[in-house]
Amino acid sequence: MAFHDMMEGRELTKTTFRASARLLLPYLVAAGLFSLGAWSLYRLLAPVHLDEVMAMIRATPASSIVLALLCTLGGYAALIGYDWSALRYIGRKLPFPVVAAGGFLGYAVGNTVGAGPLTGGAVRYRIYSALGLSALDIAGISVFGSIAFGIGVVTIGVGALSWHPHALQALVSWPASTIRWGGIAILAASLGVMLILSLRGGALRVRGLTLHAPSPGLMAGQFLFTAGETLFSALALYLLLPSDGVGFATFLAVFAAAVMAGVVSHVPGGIGVFETVIIAALPSTVQVGEAAAGLLMFRLIYYLVPFALAVVLLALAELRMAAAPARALLVPVFRAISAVSPLALAVMVFVSGAMMMIASLIPPTDAWAEDLERILPLAFVEGGALASSALGACLLVIAHGLLIRVEGAWWLAMAVLLSGVVASLAHGLDYDRAVVLALAALVLLPARREFYRATRLTRDVLSLRWSLLMLCLGGTLLAVLFFAHKATLYSGDLWWQFASDKAAPRALRAALVGLVVIGLLLLRYALRPARLKEVPPDATDLERAAAIIRAGADPEANVALTGDKSLLFSESGESFLMYRVQGRSWVALHEPVGRPDEAGALAWEFHDAAYAANARPVFYAVRGSSAPIWIDMGLVLHKLGEEAVVDLGAFSLEGSEHKRLRTTHNRALRDGLSFEVLTPPHSAALLDELRAISDAWLAIKSGGEKGFSVGAFDVAYLNRTPLALIRHNGRCVAFANLWVTDRKQRATLDLMRHVEAAPSGVMEFLFTELLLHFKAEGFAEFSLGNAPLSGLEARPGTRLSTQLGALIYRHGGQFYNFEGLRSFKEKFDPDWRPVYVAVPPRVNLVAVATDLVALIGGGVSKNLKIRQR
Repeated sequence: MAFHDMMEGRELTKTTFRASARLLLPYLVAAGLFSLGAWSLYRLLAPVHLDEVMAMIRATPASSIVLALLCTLGGYAALIGYDWSALRYIGRKLPFPVVAAGGFLGYAVGNTVGAGPLTGGAVRYRIYSALGLSALDIAGISVFGSIAFGIGVVTIGVGALSWHPHALQALVSWPASTIRWGGIAILAASLGVMLILSLRGGALRVRGLTLHAPSPGLMAGQFLFTAGETLFSALALYLLLPSDGVGFATFLAVFAAAVMAGVVSHVPGGIGVFETVIIAALPSTVQVGEAAAGLLMFRLIYYLVPFALAVVLLALAELRMAAAPARALLVPVFRAISAVSPLALAVMVFVSGAMMMIASLIPPTDAWAEDLERILPLAFVEGGALASSALGACLLVIAHGLLIRVEGAWWLAMAVLLSGVVASLAHGLDYDRAVVLALAALVLLPARREFYRATRLTRDVLSLRWSLLMLCLGGTLLAVLFFAHKATLYSGDLWWQFASDKAAPRALRAALVGLVVIGLLLLRYALRPARLKEVPPDATDLERAAAIIRAGADPEANVALTGDKSLLFSESGESFLMYRVQGRSWVALHEPVGRPDEAGALAWEFHDAAYAANARPVFYAVRGSSAPIWIDMGLVLHKLGEEAVVDLGAFSLEGSEHKRLRTTHNRALRDGLSFEVLTPPHSAALLDELRAISDAWLAIKSGGEKGFSVGAFDVAYLNRTPLALIRHNGRCVAFANLWVTDRKQRATLDLMRHVEAAPSGVMEFLFTELLLHFKAEGFAEFSLGNAPLSGLEARPGTRLSTQLGALIYRHGGQFYNFEGLRSFKEKFDPDWRPVYVAVPPRVNLVAVATDLVALIGGGVSKNLKIRQR
């Protein structure tokens, strides 16, 4: 058996390594493709000079810009249609203003940030869940939109390529006839398969997810939306590029190919990859500089303009919520939109920082600015460039703090943005940049209440995702530096040249200052020590926790009164979180207790302290209703089991469905069993009698007393809770301690113990009497507790979370009787509600499982100096 367990552990370790590698691979591939795209783009732009590109941008006709903006409006209107179709696909209906808000904000943020199904899905979750949609519904919307986009773009691109097979002749060497007939065959096959699936109602099963084909009408409508968005976006770019005889149908094939290349690369926004394909596929008659200018204008108009409009809408929503109440229908929508603010505003500040750093590297591109630099004092010019770079670097780090709602980050962002306005004016009177930064500060101003966390600016700043982002940005800055000053030969003397007409040395110094500031800030916050320590609560802490629990609605919070868990209180002292440290796992039990508006801040404080201590934060036995908190943290939910909750209003022993339960209950009464509930404090004689029952119970159970998620027989602890007693002819044969609160909304029980010679059916009699008692007391629900990990098997090919559950089930059985719990509780016809554990996405699940088993088994409590029993 030991050998089998050892081999099972090795297999789980291998599975964990493979899962970690699969999670790591997409980031490395994306970084590699971004590097290749950037290098290819740099080579393509080798003959182009920056001043030429800027001159072409300034020369873009106003009519082309206005038409491109109108195309952008049409494209995003079609994107809203994606959500409209997806809602009908999943059979849900929402008011159109809500759909418009969710669709526009989801795509505006997702297109700019990248990873649209994830970032856009997070935005939609905030908005649509406010009106009752589940996480599964919103996932269905994102999946539907992604599949519709992929199929639509491929269909349109293949159709355009079949019409103009020479469109990609600069990239592929296949004969035109082969491309045309191949495209026609692909187009006919794909349309035929989709039509057949739609007419027959077919379904596709992918990794356990069943995707049903939409109806022909819905499929046709969605194809129109996809075609509209693709045509509008392609037309926007076509209007900004020089035509030089390139027909729109030919360009459409190039555009579709570039979009698909950007999507497949997983690079955020397809930056570098999209531009490379467009420039390489355009005819040689199109000047590279003109193409670069058009692509840059397209990025600004089709991506940044909608994103800027989105953050303005967020600011207006914040003002509306603060100034006056909205209509009843729109209140949850405004609140949901408000909750999206941290993500969008963090992106806005990050882009502002990157813009400031890049601007400090670029020399003046018009004669007026060059003349002005010669007139201004040298210190003014040099200081403006260095200040712009340093402030931009600060904004990059501050953006991370905004993302996690840090109060100090909001104040720093406001200060740095306003300082950036001054630095922009000092750096060649750059009015455009100064206006943009001032508007960013104005948008950020009304969102003050969204940033409430009093903690450090960053968390996990050396994570893989953040490190790759900063690495790509650093590479971009260096590429801009060399591109802007490629006519200047490098020399060590450049670092010491100070003159108003020496832009290259100034750019070198600005780049160095910016990168050094980023490095120092990241190291400063990455090395900041944790503020939390694992300290058992004293009597005062337990009294504070007891008062909070009595005023709340969650009786399970009474487990904090066992005294074997540390308590983290909020600043107001009206909320707390209970946790233990085991190995490298910081495990919080349940959600924070107390004021709902303080739950997020407490959870984040615990999360940050765990990362600062180089540990992994784990939130154990949490409910689905708290999922937004864990999703915002980037954690992953794994199902642990289900909680059995009985609706006391509907519970009764009458009726045929409860005939067996009624028969058992009546027989127990005839056999001499009786039930009573005693309120604390309890007499010493009673507790001594119950201790004898408990000791006898433990003597026949393996593993001894447990801890963490359940209580133990402790006199001080039991004197805080009511006791339910079962007597047989006057002698106590079983007992349970009860968890209740003053709200009388929900009740449950903790310890359940009986003598070995107790009459049969004593536990069933105890549960039945408890349900009847609390129903008579006016309680709404009674929790029978969890049925952990039932039905989970660690078979090859199953999800790692399932193997985690099976591991706890297998090795935790010696501490806790998992078997048979669900079948016993089914007798009372409960509502089964899922229970989860939230962990970091790349965590070692085997290590977490080991730590959880130790905590549940009471191994940790034996090493704690808790109160004397």
